Amino acid sequence: MVNGKSSGQFSTMALLIGEPARAIMLWKLLGGKAFTATELAISADISAQSASMHLTKLVKANLLSVVSQGRHKYYHLSGPEVAYVLESIANLVPADKLVTDEPEPINQNDIKYCRTCYDHLAGRVGVAVTNRLVEKKIIVGHGKHNYEVTPKGIKWFADLNISTHDLMKQRRAFARKCLDWSERRYHISGSLGAALLDKMIKMKWMSRQKSSRIVLVTSTGQTKLYDLLGLNL
Repeated sequence: MVNGKSSGQFSTMALLIGEPARAIMLWKLLGGKAFTATELAISADISAQSASMHLTKLVKANLLSVVSQGRHKYYHLSGPEVAYVLESIANLVPADKLVTDEPEPINQNDIKYCRTCYDHLAGRVGVAVTNRLVEKKIIVGHGKHNYEVTPKGIKWFADLNISTHDLMKQRRAFARKCLDWSERRYHISGSLGAALLDKMIKMKWMSRQKSSRIVLVTSTGQTKLYDLLGLNL
């Protein structure tokens, strides 16, 4: 049963996230990249002083972390749990009403096709990869919120030089179901999802687009994902 104190804390957190300027800054940080207060102020169309006040509140609430480098302070989401909450809220918005702040000439279809969600792969490609991993019994659902890797999957990831054993030791969710705001289906997140995206980028299967959450699938990536998972992207 939720008591009055807990409901009050929930209300405080909801107000922190829901304030329009703070919501815009949190959404910009969802790509996993760190930004300065000035950059976040510009994105939210507010003054630097106002942005500083909002960012201080978000840091105090442990929604953001800040790192000083030289004369600048860089803000980023405090962890994947915050990203999960933001993506979950986005799923409450009708798909045809949700727009992005991506610069022109990039259109909305591009970011829906393939993008980062914090530190893992999302969009149509992210969901398709996850679905094939499930279909091939490389991963299976484990409860409402997680996946687990099968013995076959342990070898599959090992062939990509991804040690599932080492990833499970990390102090974060291992293989979490993350509901995709554009596809309205699950993609894989957690340390395993992050490791898979990192590996695909290092092997040049994927390429991050500068100053954007959009991820491009390279010709090599199209070939490899077809060979490994039967995906025709």
